[in-house]
Amino acid sequence: MAKKDVYEERTEALLEPIAAANGCEIYDVEYVKEGSEWYLRAYLDKPDGVNIVDCENVSRALSEKLDEEDFIPDAYILEVSSPGLGRALKKDRHLERSLGDEVEVKTYKPIDRQKEFIGILKAYDKDTVTIEMQDSQGTKDMMFEKSDIAIIRLTFDF
Repeated sequence: MAKKDVYEERTEALLEPIAAANGCEIYDVEYVKEGSEWYLRAYLDKPDGVNIVDCENVSRALSEKLDEEDFIPDAYILEVSSPGLGRALKKDRHLERSLGDEVEVKTYKPIDRQKEFIGILKAYDKDTVTIEMQDSQGTKDMMFEKSDIAIIRLTFDF
């Protein structure tokens, strides 16, 4: 297992009781390098939405636990936030919760000269994601290999 995966897994284990105590659930944890900086990001969610106080309380408690455990030798920046309205659907549990919602799928390579697709998330399995799209002919299902998807996220209207 890569160190990134170990750090994310261990952080998620520390975060679980902290998030629960604050009425939140863990949406995702990621450890990423951007430029010269490492970031440890925890994304929280709850039915009525995460607010700044939730993020602050969880961040303080998680920071203390991370300092106690001290399993990440690199310097990093801890960020705790909501995944946002246009949240990425990275895990099967995210896809499950979003069945029937409108999503945007971006692919690495063009499919029929197109790399962006919008439709209703209909199904997924370990290898594929299927959306129902509208076109001039009506509706059609489009299946994507997960390995071809750069990102899939919820769409939102203002």
